Amino acid sequence: MKNIKINKNKIGNKYPTYFIADIGANHDGSLNRAKKLIKLCAKAGANAAKFQHFKAETIVSDYGFKNLKIKTHQSKWKKDVFSVYKKASINPKWTKELIKTCKKFKIDFFTSPYDLDYVDNLNKYLCAYKIGSGDITWLEIIKKISKKNKPVMIATGASDLRDVERAYRLISKFNKKIILMQCNTNYTGDKKNLKFVNLNVLDTFKKKFGDRVILGLSDHTFGHISVLGAVSKGARVIEKHFTDNNSRQGPDHHFAMNPKTWKAMVEATRKLETALGDGVKKVEKNEINAKIVQQRSIRAKVNIDKSQEIKKSHLICLRPKSNKGLEPYKMSMIIGKKAKRKILIHEEINWTLIN
Repeated sequence: MKNIKINKNKIGNKYPTYFIADIGANHDGSLNRAKKLIKLCAKAGANAAKFQHFKAETIVSDYGFKNLKIKTHQSKWKKDVFSVYKKASINPKWTKELIKTCKKFKIDFFTSPYDLDYVDNLNKYLCAYKIGSGDITWLEIIKKISKKNKPVMIATGASDLRDVERAYRLISKFNKKIILMQCNTNYTGDKKNLKFVNLNVLDTFKKKFGDRVILGLSDHTFGHISVLGAVSKGARVIEKHFTDNNSRQGPDHHFAMNPKTWKAMVEATRKLETALGDGVKKVEKNEINAKIVQQRSIRAKVNIDKSQEIKKSHLICLRPKSNKGLEPYKMSMIIGKKAKRKILIHEEINWTLIN
């Protein structure tokens, strides 16, 4: 797996998982609240605070949603979709203040720009771009973002492998700093959603794209079990929604992580990273004594006289085994040799005792 750098953070298999707190619409239209959430997520262990820059007019069709013939999670909103997006949109005048607050609490700032103008207008402020799942087929914005030559994270919810390959091919023409994120785009918070997270897709991505991408997970399920599974499969970027109160009214509060659960997630992940190790099979430092007392060595089953030819019936394999002792698989190399001196019953045999 290659490495990517986002500001001062190195991201790759040898580095700690990078956590993105997606504040999204959870600022509830308040700059002060947005700043408060930045502070809280930083203290809980987030590496970055992410927002979403869009104008309702350039992301949703009021007519389209009002005439939609299917029931979705948005059908349960108290206001129409267009109005909710209108309220959730970031005031562009907030941007510098949000960046200033992120710097104060020493975390990265970035955002998902949901229209072409925002890609250009925000570029000077961003260390990386995040393309949301809903835009995986909008090649125009993917191309525009990719040409900025900054790390590109792209979520892959509600898409199939053909969509992912198409987006990857386009990004890779202009940009090699790609973070490919498995995602299940369902914002209902239903606990049954775990069965749709499909973390094994990360194995598919790994097989398909190899070390040309860094793996990630954009997750909307409760808790952090999906996060731990993803990290164990090689994901090194994790994005989850963040709020301070899951009971607040709004589209993303109920399934978001809060300061307490976010901190628990990060702490559990750091423990997992320690347990994952480096992948090299070896005798670990804390096993050295265990190797001595647990492994068997070849010992004399009876007293063996000096110059006596050693037979299999003279030998037995018992614990412990010193560093000089011989492993049981070497028994055939000993049979037929002669003892240099008398070897006592149960004495450990080594090469210095035989001819």
